[in-house]
This record gives sequence, structure tokens and C-alpha cells, in this order.
Amino acid sequence: MSGNRENHENDPRGRTEPTLGDIDRMDAPAPAPASDGLPQVTVEPRVSRPRTRAPRSESGHRGWLMALLLLVFVALIATVWFKQNDLRGMLPRTELNDVLSRAQQALQDGRLDGQDGTSARELYQAAVALEPDNDAARNGLHQVGRAELSQGDTALQAGQLDQAAQHAAVARQLLGGGSDIDRLDRAIDKARAAHLPTDDLVDRARQAFAAGQLDGEQGAGALYQKMLRANPGNAVAAHGLNQVGDALAEQARKALDTKQDSEAAALIDRLAALQPNHGALPALRAQQAQQRQQNTEALDEAIKQGRAALAEGRVSGAGDDTALAHFKAALAIDPDSREAHAGLGMVAQAMIVRANAAIEAGDRSQAAGLLDQAAALAPKSADLAAARARIDAATAATSSPDEKATPTAAAAPDDAGLVSPTLSAAQQAQITQLLQGAQAAATRGDIMLPPGGSAYDLYRQALAIDGNNVEARRGLQALPVQVEQRFNQALAAGQLGQATDMLANLAELAPGDPAQGALANRLAGAWLDQADRQLASGDRVGAAQSLNRARKLTPDSARVQDMAVRLQGGP
Repeated sequence: MSGNRENHENDPRGRTEPTLGDIDRMDAPAPAPASDGLPQVTVEPRVSRPRTRAPRSESGHRGWLMALLLLVFVALIATVWFKQNDLRGMLPRTELNDVLSRAQQALQDGRLDGQDGTSARELYQAAVALEPDNDAARNGLHQVGRAELSQGDTALQAGQLDQAAQHAAVARQLLGGGSDIDRLDRAIDKARAAHLPTDDLVDRARQAFAAGQLDGEQGAGALYQKMLRANPGNAVAAHGLNQVGDALAEQARKALDTKQDSEAAALIDRLAALQPNHGALPALRAQQAQQRQQNTEALDEAIKQGRAALAEGRVSGAGDDTALAHFKAALAIDPDSREAHAGLGMVAQAMIVRANAAIEAGDRSQAAGLLDQAAALAPKSADLAAARARIDAATAATSSPDEKATPTAAAAPDDAGLVSPTLSAAQQAQITQLLQGAQAAATRGDIMLPPGGSAYDLYRQALAIDGNNVEARRGLQALPVQVEQRFNQALAAGQLGQATDMLANLAELAPGDPAQGALANRLAGAWLDQADRQLASGDRVGAAQSLNRARKLTPDSARVQDMAVRLQGGP
């Protein structure tokens, strides 16, 4: 741009219009600037120099960073490890939350107990089975117990004594006893005594005593106790209760004299629960302890010799130095010995293994003899039933040589060479129906009962048609695993009666399984925990019954002996 101004602009502050200048002389050298009379100064161009920085150690920086990252990683792993339970608890638990929600709704609606799976008690117990340590489920069961107690009080005020007693019983189960439940029970007994003439109670108690019905809800002891709770100074009831105690003591002496140790122990516990200060108890306890010591030594020796004979292959046969002979001797000493019964189960299992080997070798006669011996020891063994089906199928195949047979489908390695008969469409449909029914029964928990409709019986019916049916054999042999799962669920939910039944089923299906010892110890501990709660709440009869259940499982347990002493010690 040019700085020339238009000639007509006299004002130096006026606007200067831009001009292009002389375009024709753009390539000409620029004219020297006019001299302004000042000395000329030459300015050299400034050269930019790079700044000098101190060298930086990149390797040291990276090493420090890696160490920091490693430290953070280790800390993160440690946090996850120690907080894994908390983190696991943060995961969504849809099924459990749904059960808890329905249980809470049932509690609010007043549906406390029932048998259709929709009551608050059933749903909270189902939640405990899913997660035994869940606080919400356990607190919910406690709330159900308190609500049952409240309904019991309401029923009592309305004069509905039987209904009040039912609510009190459920509350005791859920709360483990307590002063409030004891108060309600006493009030119910008092109300009943007021409506029932004393003479009637005395007559019923005397009739029960004459019939030998000493304990139980309608036994002479319970009836006399009911009279004493309503009227503690009743001399007739006190005398009658003494008679009941004397009768129990006499029965216990006879049981000890005839070496019926388990029966004697149960009678002594019932006597201690009924009359903890009965004069015969110290002598009975001393005789019981002496016999237990003698029996224990002989029992341990017999079981030890039986196990040694089994390990050396002397399973059965002539003479008294076989595993079978030693375990039978152990049972003669203590018919309730779990170790002796387990030993016989191991003998049966060894016979079944030998029978299967004989079947594969084609010696069905020897196999049949071994299975007959095993059946006398473990008639409900799942492996025995499967082996029976195999030998029956082999016999049927050879007895009908004209009939064609087909290889067993999906045969396992131990089924090699086995064949199944050609089945008609009706037979195949029947087997399919039986297998479906067996699976459904196992899902319901109908493992051994009802007869004919249990999973055990339905699988056996399928094998009766096709002795080499792989699905039926595997289903039958898988029943012990399902029974153990149901045992664990029942134990977690506090359903000790059902857990006891499952353990009995397991002993029948898998005799000799050493894992059952640990299950029996857990169940015995649960029964003793219940006995503790019952004794603390004053329910001495219930505590004695729970102790007896535990004693049958672990007779030599220190906790069993301790509970027996506590039960004897009086209120």
C-alpha cells in the first residue's frame, strides 16, 4: 500500500486511501531512501539459538513408573482377594431376591405357615437353603416365629386352645424356645386344666400307665406333668409321676442287663428328662458307663480286624477270620454301630464288584451267587440293582437265541460287549415313560418312597424290561448323589427329620460309603444344637429326644456325653 494522500485532503488526520502504486516498475530495484541527515546504522539479523537443557534420564523415569504400576496392581489383587465375599454379595441374586420378596409379602398377608410352598415359613426356609448365611432369610424366620407367638396369644384369648397350641409349637420350632413361649404354654395348660376336671386327667393318666404308655404327648408322664403345671401342689399328680419314673428306671435296668445299650440309653435319657432328680439315675449312669467301656473295646477290635480282612481280600467264606464274620461280630456287640453297618456295606460292595467281573467273564452262575450274598447285606444298594439287571439281561439274551439283539446304545466302557434285546414300540414307549417318571420323582425328593412310585422303583422297572438300558442304570446309580444334595439342603434349612431320612436313604443306596460318616457327624451336631436350645427353654423332654437322635448317629461323641450330663443335672 502507499502512504500517499489525495491532494484534496489537507487534514493530516484524514483518511488515507490505499493505492497500488506504479505497477509497471515492480521489477525495478527499490530506490534508495532519501537521506534524513542522520548517521547510517547497520543492524545484523538476530540469530535464535536453542536453549541448553539438562539431560533427562528416561530409563529412570520409566522404571519408577513401572514400580508404581506394579504396586497398584498388587494392591488391587489383594483387595479383591480379601473382599471377595463382599464383592460376591454385590452380584445380582435374582432367584434369592424373588424368594425373599414373596416371603415378605406372605408375612405381611398373614400367611405364616402351610404345606403348599407359598407360606412365609416355607419361603424363608427355601431362601436359607439357597444361602444358609443370609441374614434377611434368618431374620424373616424369626419374624414368622414372633408372628406365630402373637397369633397363639390371640387364639388363647379367644378360647381356641388347640389352635393356640399349634401356633406355640411352630413358634418354638422357629425361635428355639424362650420365656414368651413357656408363658404361652403354661397359660394354655392352665386354661385346659380349668376346662377339664382333674378327675378326668387322673383317670387318663392311670389308664395310660396301665397300658405301658409312659411318655409321649398322651403318656402318663406328660399327663401328670400337665396336672402339676396347673397345680404344683397336687399330691396325686406327684405320686403318679414318681410311679412313671420308677417304671422307666426298671425298664432301663432290664435293657442294660440284656446288653441293649441303645435302648437303655434312650430310657435313661427319658427318665432324666421326666425326673432329673430320680434316685435311680446315678446307679443307672454308672452301670451304663461301665458297659459302654467294655463294649467299646470289643467293638473297636472287631471293626479293626474286619477292615484288615477286607484289605487283604478275605471278604467272605468259611471261618471266622473274614471281613464278613468280623463285622457281624461287631454288630452283635452294638446293633446300632454305624461303623459296623458301614463295614457290612463295604463287604457287599466288594461282592458286587466281583459279580460284575464274573458277568463280563461270562460266569453268570458265580455272579448270581455273589449278588445273592450282597443282597442279604445291602438289599437296596443301587449298584446291586444295576448288577442284577445286567445278569438278568444276559440270561434273557442267551435263553432266546432266536431273538435278535442290538448293541447297547451310548455304552460306557464297562458296558462293552453288552447287548439290549430288540424292543417293541410299546416297550420302548413304556421305558421312556418310566424314565421320565423316575426323573420327576427324584426331583420331588421321592427317592425310596412311595413304593412303586419312587425313583428307585421306577428305574428298576425300566431295567426289568431292558436290563442294559444305559440311562436307567446311570439314573439308578446317580441317586446317592441326589440324596446327598437333598440332605445338605434339609440340614441347612433346619429340617432335621428330613435330613435324617435322607441319610438313611443314602445308607441303603450306597452302603459302605466312607463319606457318610462326615454327614452323620454334621447331623448329630445339628440335633445337639437343637437339644441345647430346648434345654435352655425348659423343654427337657424335647431335649432328651434330640439327644437320643444324636446318640444314634455318634454314640461316643463328647458332646453327646456332655449333653447327657447336663440333662441329668436337673432344672
